[in-house]
Amino acid sequence: MITIYKSTDAGLEQLDEVVSGCWIHVVDPTTDEIERLINLGVPQDFVTYPLDVDERPRTEREDDGTLLVLIRIPFYQGEKSDIPYTTIPLGVILRDNFTITICRWQNPVLQEFASGRVRGFTTGKRYRFLLRLLLSTANRFLAHLREINRTVDQLEDQLQLSMRNKEVLEILKYQKSLVYFTTALKSNELMLERLQRTQIFRMYPDDEDLLEDVITENQQAIEMTNISSNILTSMMDAFASIISNNLNEVMKFLASVTIVLSIPTIVTSFYGMNVGLPLGQHPLAYLYIIAIFTSIAGIVVYIFMKRHWF
Repeated sequence: MITIYKSTDAGLEQLDEVVSGCWIHVVDPTTDEIERLINLGVPQDFVTYPLDVDERPRTEREDDGTLLVLIRIPFYQGEKSDIPYTTIPLGVILRDNFTITICRWQNPVLQEFASGRVRGFTTGKRYRFLLRLLLSTANRFLAHLREINRTVDQLEDQLQLSMRNKEVLEILKYQKSLVYFTTALKSNELMLERLQRTQIFRMYPDDEDLLEDVITENQQAIEMTNISSNILTSMMDAFASIISNNLNEVMKFLASVTIVLSIPTIVTSFYGMNVGLPLGQHPLAYLYIIAIFTSIAGIVVYIFMKRHWF
């Protein structure tokens, strides 16, 4: 799907044809749409690279000045997914008179720009658009990290009393997400350092300051991801032991109950034999027998409680 936007005095407007200073928003293009982009002078590789889910962040420039900036952005797949939060490639192609963004999936990063809610965003300022897109990506990583930490905190409360693998497996899913985040953020950092070495953002001081902000936010996201990943790894090890201890406590309690319940069985078994036993013919023998095994069971329970076996 191809959607064309252009900033005007009235705001962001949607157009039918490509004009100078527009933004071409491409999502999962068909073969005909890819051909249409190639006819605009865009190299075919620049169009197909962002559609490969395994592409790594980098920059490429053609002889005619066409610049491809490939980054990875966070993508939420849902709580039911094996990996709730992952990353996907997003390509930004800068030509002299328009900007193209290409991604295989609809994503909140570009939807925010398409809605016109991003302050200071104009389609005519190509490099400023790229920088704001990079800044929005870093902020989106930070937002998802806060959501992951909040979800893990809830799972931590459940794990303290759990004897099941469900909560551990849930945490493992978010641990996988943090691995994807770490890899993507570090790759984005290398790409940002390469952009910083170029001269394209040094024409305007505001662009250079914005690039510094992007690098700072990306580094912050890397640090937060590393901290969350280390905490999650330690938590997985700790709660594996906790679950084992919880199971041991239950088995200890059941063993103690079994021992206490076996006492009446032992006592009454003696009096079920066809031999002469003390109090065997006494009219209140059953009361004495109950008193005997109740006393013995009480003593055993007391000893177990003193030793914290119950």
